[in-house]
Amino acid sequence: MPTPLCLLGGAGVEDRAAHGHDRDRFVEIGSLSKVFTGTVLAQLAKEGVVGLDTPLEDCLEEVPAGTGITLRHLAEHTSGLPRLPPGPAGPPDDPYATFTEQALRASLRELDRVATGPLGKEEYSNLGYAVLGHALTTVTERSYQQLVDDHVLLPLGLGAGAVTALPPQEGRLVPRGLFGRPRPLWTLTGPILPAGGLWSTCRTLSYIVVGLLVERRLGSPAPSWQRSAPITWHNGATRGSSVVAAAHDDGRWIVLHRLGAADRTDRLARDALLAAPAPHGGT
Repeated sequence: MPTPLCLLGGAGVEDRAAHGHDRDRFVEIGSLSKVFTGTVLAQLAKEGVVGLDTPLEDCLEEVPAGTGITLRHLAEHTSGLPRLPPGPAGPPDDPYATFTEQALRASLRELDRVATGPLGKEEYSNLGYAVLGHALTTVTERSYQQLVDDHVLLPLGLGAGAVTALPPQEGRLVPRGLFGRPRPLWTLTGPILPAGGLWSTCRTLSYIVVGLLVERRLGSPAPSWQRSAPITWHNGATRGSSVVAAAHDDGRWIVLHRLGAADRTDRLARDALLAAPAPHGGT
C-alpha cells in the first residue's frame, strides 16, 4: 500500500499531497517539536527573561547545585543527559506512557546522577528537551502552549493553537494499519511534550519554515535546529509519522511529512531539496 505523503516547498518543488495525505489536517511532528521549544528559549532570551547560559538550577529548585547544566546545554544536546528518561520504560507501543510529571520531578532531584555523559559533548536527548520545556514553563509561569503561541506562532502571523498538542479529533490525520484501522498513538502530552508532542498541518509548517529559516523573521535560527552546511534542518518521528523541515542557505526549502516509518523520509527530503533549482541562478 502506498505511503501517504505530503511535500511542500519553494520554487522548483512540486507541491503534492498523495495517497490520502492532506496538507490541511493535523499530523504528528515528533521531534520537530524541539524547534518550537528552542525558539521559545531564544525569544525569552532576547527579552531578558532568561539567558541562554542561565544555569538550570536557577530555574528549577529541584535541580541539585553544581551540575553545570545551562539552558543552552539542553537546547544544543550537550547537557550530558541521556536520550531517554530514566526509570521503567513504557510498553513498546507507548514508550513515554510512564514518563509522568512525578517521574520528571524525580529525575530533576537526581539530575547530577542522571547526567551520565560529559558536559559539552553532543548527545541527542529527548529528556533534555523535556527538562528545558519544564524550566521555561516554570520560569514564566505559563503553559507550554501559551509559550508557543506567544513566542512563535503569533509573531509569525499565525493563530494561537495553529500548532498544538491537542488538535481537534476531526482535524487529525493519523496512520492506519491493515484494514484501515487507526493505529494507536504514543502518549506525548505529558512532560515529554516539548521534546516531541506537537501536531501541525503541513501548510502551517511551511509558513513556519519560511518564517524561521528563509525570512528569519525572529532572528537567527534557534539552537535546536540541526546544521549540515549549507542546510539547516530538523526531523521528527513518532510510531506512525515522520517529517523533515529544511532550508538551504540559498533560500530553497521543503517540508516533507509521511504517514509511515522514518527510514526513507530523511533521504527523500534531502533529494527533493537539492533537486530544486537554486534561486536566481545561485549554487
